[in-house]
Amino acid sequence: MSDPIVASRPWRRSLRYANWLYNPFHGLDAVGIYDLLSTGAATQQGLYLNLGYWREAADIDEASAALAMLVGERAGMAPGDEVLDVGFGFADQDMLWARRLEPARITGLNITASQVALARERVAEAGLAERIDLRQGSATDMPLASESVDLVVALECAFHFRTRERFFREAWRVLRPGGRLVSADIIPMPRISGFPARLKQQLSWSLVAGKFAIPAENSYTRPTYHAKLAVTGFEAIEIESIRGDVYAPLHRYLAANPGSLGRLHPMARFAARLALQFDADSVYRGLDYILAAARKPKRLSPRSSVREAAD
Repeated sequence: MSDPIVASRPWRRSLRYANWLYNPFHGLDAVGIYDLLSTGAATQQGLYLNLGYWREAADIDEASAALAMLVGERAGMAPGDEVLDVGFGFADQDMLWARRLEPARITGLNITASQVALARERVAEAGLAERIDLRQGSATDMPLASESVDLVVALECAFHFRTRERFFREAWRVLRPGGRLVSADIIPMPRISGFPARLKQQLSWSLVAGKFAIPAENSYTRPTYHAKLAVTGFEAIEIESIRGDVYAPLHRYLAANPGSLGRLHPMARFAARLALQFDADSVYRGLDYILAAARKPKRLSPRSSVREAAD
């Protein structure tokens, strides 16, 4: 499998990591981040980059797959479905869904060319190329026909989109009436009272948002998330915080199993181990983690039809 980042000069890559992680005046866009991270996943068998769902998982591979299955099952993914997966990473979740949930077809969109190239190789090697179509493209300007898919899923990526609202509108456009949108997403926690506690909360969010290319326009809590889906036209909106099954158990697992960080670049490994010196509540105090689900109405109102035509 080709990997242009790994093949590049090691010292240059280390400098890029150091500049990204430790220079407070330097950041990367989403493509730059994922080109840099490359295949340096903490999982031992796959190339998942998500934080995992840890309610029943024993290790990070199980947790990563469990989060993918949680999204697929919440979407009601089933045989016959046409699925759009935005921000598919290295396509681990698409291969998992194809095997376990058996949708008719999965189309993937991802703006990071290096991920698209490697994911296509992996899908072909798995014998799934006829069922999984991976494309380079934007979640906020989808190269898909209107009303062409039954499900849109976004696994731990929508916080990057510029903006999440544009993604909601595009998801609405490409979904068939009655289709569903499901996202596993990172948003800020509601503000708490008390200056010291609020300051720690804001610092926690700012560090993550700054280093992981989360636009300021996407920095809002669950009630606003719900309202933005509703304004787009979605109904049956459900937004559930699952942060208790994500951050703290991941933190505990990594602290107890430091060898699981071995696949990370040394610079990233050092940063992760530094974070593990603090308790999970401090590190993740400002971060919520939600599972959001919504449905496009089966019958559109005149107002919705006008809005869709305008889009």
